[in-house]
Amino acid sequence: MRKRHEGTKARKSSWTEPYKAIFVIFVLLRVFAVPSAQESGKTVADGVYTDAQAARGATAYETSCAGCHRADLAGATGPALKAQRFARQFADKDLKTLFTKVATTMPRATPGSLGDATYLDIVAHLLKENGFPAGTKELTADGLDGIRVLAGRPKALPAVGDFSYVEVVGCLTADAQHAWQLTQASAPVSAAMTTAATAPHDTSAKLGNETYHLLDAMAYAPESHKGQKIYVRGLLIRMPGEQRITISALETMSPTCAE
Repeated sequence: MRKRHEGTKARKSSWTEPYKAIFVIFVLLRVFAVPSAQESGKTVADGVYTDAQAARGATAYETSCAGCHRADLAGATGPALKAQRFARQFADKDLKTLFTKVATTMPRATPGSLGDATYLDIVAHLLKENGFPAGTKELTADGLDGIRVLAGRPKALPAVGDFSYVEVVGCLTADAQHAWQLTQASAPVSAAMTTAATAPHDTSAKLGNETYHLLDAMAYAPESHKGQKIYVRGLLIRMPGEQRITISALETMSPTCAE
């Protein structure tokens, strides 16, 4: 009886050994597995590319992608690569998903033809244009899996300088030479480049002490806006003793200039 019992124990042991080995392998895989983007906690907001890489990507994007997606990523014959469209397709996925999409579909006529290094540069450009900051290390193919994509953020606007795209408010007047000006105007604020006729703006924006000579004002029926509080968006040109704005949008904010 004892020999039969010992034989049964031996057979049970021989059956359980493979399962023990599988269990050990499973535990080791869990311990040493590369963490997913969600597990690592790293996101595109953590500076995963460099400014130099994004600059290269901007050049490559302009040459190979802007024709379908537009220079501002707003989309044309190809989908938008920023804002809601970007968030809907890529947010909460790992960065490799975005890279793979770019690398396998662009350019439309010759997808996959640019090489991984260039596609990484383009992804860096897309991240910058979606408002994510640069860091000190370039984005590499090896690190794509561990980085989670977030919804895009408003891109920081550049400081105002000569030939900046700006928005201002002021009073529409005509000078002695019948040239149109914006007087009692606010200081210029950088604006996002847009082809829209109007742009969101603060209707309670205060007047100021600036004066701008408005170029192309005749295209906006200035007589009908004379004496009104006006919103103007356009290109700022600073000259000795004078500021000019080439108008891309003009809109009445108040029928009078009274604050």
